[in-house]
Amino acid sequence: MDTTSIVQKIYIVTGLILCLGFVAWSLEVSKMNKKSTWDKTFPKSDKVDHKKVTFKNRYGISLSGDLYQPKDTRGKLAAIAVSGPFGAVKEQSSGLYAQTMAEQGFITLAFDPSYTGESSGEPRNVASPDINTEDFSAAVDFLGIQPNVDRERIGIIGICGWGGMALNAAAVDKRIKAVVTSTMYDMTRVMSKGYNDSVTLDQRTKTLEKLGQQRWLDAEAGTPAYGPVSLELKGGEPQFVVEYAAYYKSKERGFHPRAINSNGSWTLTTPLSFMNMPILTYIAEISPRPILLIHGEKAHSRYFSETAYKAAKEPKQLLIIPGANHTDLYDKTDVIPFDKITSFFTENLK
Repeated sequence: MDTTSIVQKIYIVTGLILCLGFVAWSLEVSKMNKKSTWDKTFPKSDKVDHKKVTFKNRYGISLSGDLYQPKDTRGKLAAIAVSGPFGAVKEQSSGLYAQTMAEQGFITLAFDPSYTGESSGEPRNVASPDINTEDFSAAVDFLGIQPNVDRERIGIIGICGWGGMALNAAAVDKRIKAVVTSTMYDMTRVMSKGYNDSVTLDQRTKTLEKLGQQRWLDAEAGTPAYGPVSLELKGGEPQFVVEYAAYYKSKERGFHPRAINSNGSWTLTTPLSFMNMPILTYIAEISPRPILLIHGEKAHSRYFSETAYKAAKEPKQLLIIPGANHTDLYDKTDVIPFDKITSFFTENLK
């Protein structure tokens, strides 16, 4: 079996399609911009003001964000930074969360992680447990220097794979006063151990050997290799993969030309740093700042939030949404518990 096949197999084992390859999307963006300057997958609210912003993380990467502010407010407000899911862009789920929370009176920032979406970084479509954790802290930097933000009242929301990054950021960055995760994935756990920790040591070792060989191939080529376009269903996929495709591939739901999960792919070597850097090691150090973990009852990923909840210290809450699957919490506003998220931040960012 060649290197590409081995790497594809590890992604299937992990239970999340970390799809590989790079597909040009500029034509799609041009079409969207001709239709409207509003390039989100959700309707624009008339209750908030919106503007595009940029800011840098401590590695010098320029991050692109959407800043949402409630209309007709005075004084300094509490603020929330939002990102995720893994392989998504700010025009999808994170933007929906940010705009909705701005309607509730918070200044919010949805941002594209480094190397993805409209943010900078080369090569494209690379993820890192370190750099992507830093992205959250950089968002806190940006919010904290806005004249209408109370820097002592900043929280964060992480969705799917960025839920784990949010918890990691909250553990190390004491400026973050409260953290919410929705349908959380611990990407370092799933990449290193597989879905439900099913990968054996022998399988892990062989995967790392193949990824090492891929590095030689990339070095010889002078550019990283990418794999197939994401979520191109062939039939027979697990139900949760079908659910991912139903969100990311549907123009009625979550398709966006800049999203890796809609029509792009990660570099083949993206798993390397995730395999050896468990991001939830210090989750207990978030205490005494509060955590709210939200997950769907029927989500294949539910165990990530349950084990994170056990490892965390008080104050902590685990909210299981009856009947919901993993992607229901991406965009279904009648399922996402925005009232609970609002009350959580109202109480803990005061």
